[in-house]
Amino acid sequence: MTTIESRSTARGIDPRGPRFTASVTLVIFAVALLLSEDAPAAAAVITGVQAVFFALGAGLGVHQTPTGLFFRKVVRPRLAPPSELEDPTPPRFAQAVGLVFAIGSTIGFATGAILLGQVFAGFAVIAAFLNAVFAFCLGCEMYLLGLRLARRTT
Repeated sequence: MTTIESRSTARGIDPRGPRFTASVTLVIFAVALLLSEDAPAAAAVITGVQAVFFALGAGLGVHQTPTGLFFRKVVRPRLAPPSELEDPTPPRFAQAVGLVFAIGSTIGFATGAILLGQVFAGFAVIAAFLNAVFAFCLGCEMYLLGLRLARRTT
């Protein structure tokens, strides 16, 4: 990691990165849904790969996922600098939430419980769509709501 990258992730992340990642996630889950009836094994593989991406994002941070790295190395250098950076913690939590949906979807498709896989994939499509199109991160909002609730109880 270069010093510029380490400084930027220490202060925050480019908010366009998670939106780019959400766009890719949206496509991945949409393809899985399209394949789910006729090729559930392929849908299971696709959602399984997405689960690995989410696991990396939850464990290492969204900037360390394959899509995050692609954004940082290929897309971001072609853009103007962001007006502000965002805290990486809520998107990291959102990656963990996405991991739950990806695992549920993968299990559903892999075991023949196609409807279960479709429901989990459908929720992931909705969440990714909201983030990609409207910059509304459901997982991030869940994280912030949890913080507010925790402060009330203390």
